[in-house]
Amino acid sequence: MSIELKVPEVGESIAEVEIGAWLKQPGDTVRKDEPVVTLESEKATVELPAPEAGTLTSILKQKGETARVGEVIGVLGKGAASAPARKLEAKMDKTPETRSEPKSEERSAEPRVMPAAEALMAAHGLRPEQVQATGPGGRILKEDVQRVVDLGKATQTSVELAAPSSANPVSQPVAAPDVQTAREEEIVPMSRLRRTVAERLVEAQHTAALLTTFNEIDMTRVMALRKEHGEAFLQRYQVKLGFMSFFVKAVIDALKQFPALNAEIRGTNIVYHNFFDIGIAVGGGKGLVVPILRSAERMSFAEIETAVADYGKRARENKLKIEELQGGTFTISNGGVFGSLLSTPIVNPPQSGVLGLHAIQERPVAHQGAVVIRPMMYVALTYDHRLVDGREAVTFLRRIKEVIENPARMLMEV
Repeated sequence: MSIELKVPEVGESIAEVEIGAWLKQPGDTVRKDEPVVTLESEKATVELPAPEAGTLTSILKQKGETARVGEVIGVLGKGAASAPARKLEAKMDKTPETRSEPKSEERSAEPRVMPAAEALMAAHGLRPEQVQATGPGGRILKEDVQRVVDLGKATQTSVELAAPSSANPVSQPVAAPDVQTAREEEIVPMSRLRRTVAERLVEAQHTAALLTTFNEIDMTRVMALRKEHGEAFLQRYQVKLGFMSFFVKAVIDALKQFPALNAEIRGTNIVYHNFFDIGIAVGGGKGLVVPILRSAERMSFAEIETAVADYGKRARENKLKIEELQGGTFTISNGGVFGSLLSTPIVNPPQSGVLGLHAIQERPVAHQGAVVIRPMMYVALTYDHRLVDGREAVTFLRRIKEVIENPARMLMEV
């Protein structure tokens, strides 16, 4: 009896997925609920588990191909591997190790050689087993081959230097560099997530009237609070007290005063959200993703920091769930963790605003008639001018500045 492996529904409005890596190969036994293949949608990567225990008998869709929701991509044979297959495996195990034919596992373990690397290997007479692969999925890159070539040249030079001075010097011709090989290109298809990000960014530029306003924030008091209470916070909640919780609280405070930045345009109507689902942009294994803090106005500092840390960890492991990436009424993007000093973030449709945070730098500023050194951060607000006026946007950003520079206002709501 066979079981069809079908593409499940992976999210609202998602009609097809891209086949990722097959975690099992034909003939492999699979336990119930064990992941068999990864599926890449436009929002996240998910794993398809086996509905029953059995043996993977065939793969109908290879890595990189697309499949629609409900389409069969593989077949699972219910039960253990067949008796003939087990006898064949036993016979292979008893085969003498001296036989010249390599095992199928060994053949499948051979690294994939990229075109540019293959050309350079051919030019220097190298074989794949002589090169250590460092590319994704065990691929041999051109840089890997170049390291072996450079090492060989260095070894040859040291031998020549160590040779006796009485040796008869022979002028060796130096091969001209292969310009054609050095200028080769590697073509890699865009992932579905990257294609979707590109489409949405272009959509935002074409459909919204985007404008960005800037300000700077003195981070002295927030940094002092973190220094004073950070250790106790960590011991009590098992998570570090970061800056994101302060900015989430400040954003919610400002959104309550300027609800247009927590709204969206739907047809000819304006939809004001009476809840605050704040998206936090994080870098993942497949690119930038924006998981959502649902009803963030109800979350404590510890709950925010715990959720953000969990999202960041699972984003790097490509383990975010589809429902965690859907929706959102406003977004915060922190480019400062990568060293960005200033940028103009792009609104995530249909939202009307996004706040960009940047690196903290000590700069001379005027304070009470004197020049002092303070830790300063530039902040940027990109907004949809169709819905938000410039006065509202500037005042919104000033409110965030006031709250961060005077954190007690978050508690007193003044």
